[in-house]
Amino acid sequence: MDLASQLDITQSQLSRRSFLKLTATGAFSLLFGKSIGLQTYINEDQCRVIDPSIKLFDTPSFNGEIVKTYWKDMVLPITEATIGDIEPEHNRVWYRIRKEGYIHSGSVQPVRTQLNSVVDDIDPNGVLAEVSVPYTDAHWGAATNFPVAYRFYYETTHWVTGLAHDREGEPWYRLRDDKWDIRYYVPASHLRLISPNELLPISPNLPPSAKRIEVHTNDQAVIAYEWDRPVFVAKTATGAKFSNGNFATPKGNYITNHKRPSRHMAAGNLAYNGYDLPGVPWVIYITESGISFHGTYWHNNYGRPRSHGCINLSPKSAKWLFRWTIPEVPPDEQSVYEKFGTHVEVI
Repeated sequence: MDLASQLDITQSQLSRRSFLKLTATGAFSLLFGKSIGLQTYINEDQCRVIDPSIKLFDTPSFNGEIVKTYWKDMVLPITEATIGDIEPEHNRVWYRIRKEGYIHSGSVQPVRTQLNSVVDDIDPNGVLAEVSVPYTDAHWGAATNFPVAYRFYYETTHWVTGLAHDREGEPWYRLRDDKWDIRYYVPASHLRLISPNELLPISPNLPPSAKRIEVHTNDQAVIAYEWDRPVFVAKTATGAKFSNGNFATPKGNYITNHKRPSRHMAAGNLAYNGYDLPGVPWVIYITESGISFHGTYWHNNYGRPRSHGCINLSPKSAKWLFRWTIPEVPPDEQSVYEKFGTHVEVI
């Protein structure tokens, strides 16, 4: 029996309840892929290990036999994606690695390796770019002998302000940090410059009142509507309780009036639930305190609370919402802040 039959649903009859049912199982993306702007678990052909270590099992189940161990930042080939055992209930998607076994999707980031042609003519005001390899190291100077400032991960976004070459003639892009007045250098082929056409608004002719977003904290789902028709759904990870406080995403009504295509997010003590995350992509703020929708590269385990209040999404899902919501952000602008935005209800 196929997944659609098991879930008693057809693509032409998607109600709110059906969306949430599919989202909870992790099956929606496997069924419908990119048909309405959704993330798909097998869009990339590789994955990067996120956790310090993960286990490979002989079956798609934590009850299976352990075959081997993989370590943080190892890059593995994805052969297929499948729905595994009933646990964990919030995310049952597993990836098969060659013919060797299965890893749980929550512990790896789907990635791709794409090297890019170098662009010489860079606008000094900045051009938005996306990391197109599993990871790349950002150095304090344009050569590998300079110390590493950060490791930048796949689909993070950064502002490129220039081009430099090392002694061997290899090209490096100069990046401007959007939080602090500092510069980094990254091998130019590891960054894909984002064209203005790629950021064109989605459904721009609809009146603002026709668009709205629901964030279902109990079901850990985000649904976007045009009028009363659901056009987008994604699993999410909202705010959670930590040892230093309750960071649950506050319920209520908001608007998406402040947006940034890239943001270096940093706060607190790294040893005590703090964070330092450069290049967070497609940020859509809904509160003055900084709660936002945004892409996430430090986990792939959507379906249960785990953030410091933000509404975590895959980078592809966050990018779709970024283009769909108002206000529109011009491609050469670091941020837009207005008194209006798309209506958001956190339930």
